[in-house]
Amino acid sequence: MTQIYTYGNYLKNKFNCKVYKVGINISGFTCPNIDGTVAKGGCTFCENDSFSASTNQIQELKGFHLNLNSKENPFLQKQLEQLEIQFNAISKRQKNEYSAKKFLVYFQSFTNTYAPFETLKALYDKALSFDNVVGLSIGTRSDSITDETLDYLCELNKEKEIWIEFGIQSIYDETLSKINRGHDSANVKKWILKSKAKGLNVCGHLIFGLPDENQEMMLETSKQAYEWGIDSVKYHPLYVVKKTALANDFLKGKFTPITEELYLDTLVKSIVMKPNNISVQRVTAGIDDSSLLSPNWCRNKNQQVKNINKALKHLGLKY
Repeated sequence: MTQIYTYGNYLKNKFNCKVYKVGINISGFTCPNIDGTVAKGGCTFCENDSFSASTNQIQELKGFHLNLNSKENPFLQKQLEQLEIQFNAISKRQKNEYSAKKFLVYFQSFTNTYAPFETLKALYDKALSFDNVVGLSIGTRSDSITDETLDYLCELNKEKEIWIEFGIQSIYDETLSKINRGHDSANVKKWILKSKAKGLNVCGHLIFGLPDENQEMMLETSKQAYEWGIDSVKYHPLYVVKKTALANDFLKGKFTPITEELYLDTLVKSIVMKPNNISVQRVTAGIDDSSLLSPNWCRNKNQQVKNINKALKHLGLKY
């Protein structure tokens, strides 16, 4: 059996030890698709109130949100303190439970370049100052990053391991419109190519099962994302949670979630067509609580991974 080239493999080969991503959620960050800059309400599948990596919110920051045009940030010091508290707690657990030796600080929730440059620089520099941190991974949208921020990440990349993660989701503009994405596919391609031209590491997020997409469309999205030169990939099935626009469509019978059989087949075909140098960071996603409406197979991630490996086994592969 041949193991798929995973992000864990990549990091272990590069740093010769266990490297873990520490997911961080900074209060005051939001998304241009939530605050009304490009759209309202967020993507149809996103439950905005619960979209966070941590419940450790700062009370004073509730209702305070940054954007690219914010003139000041009176809560920067509190954000820096929040960053340190979360990093210390999560990295300690990862050391104890998984014998982690080094860390990447993963700015995970919402859009982590959607703030004034001075705020971003302070947060990124602080994160890189922590013990045993070898780099950063910045989750963002392609319509929410400036050349100034990109250039600074490139400077950091000379000494540290810097990744930028873009939500590609689909290369079809009609799909992006249906999910209220707020930008087109050309915008994603532009900033991925720009990031790669400057030497940054890029991870692309792909969603299978988006409204009205067939397998041919899903595979074409994978193919083009690979051709844009991404270095790593995360695959997600689209699942429905309560309090979302997608949930309304589902309850009205206007949206049918992807079956596990179709997801497995699409995932395997996408992995097979993937160039060997592109690492895999995630093969599925789900949630096991009362907020999940459908599909039920997204509840048990361990079972999903077992089924994925069963499907891969026929091709002599394993995850």
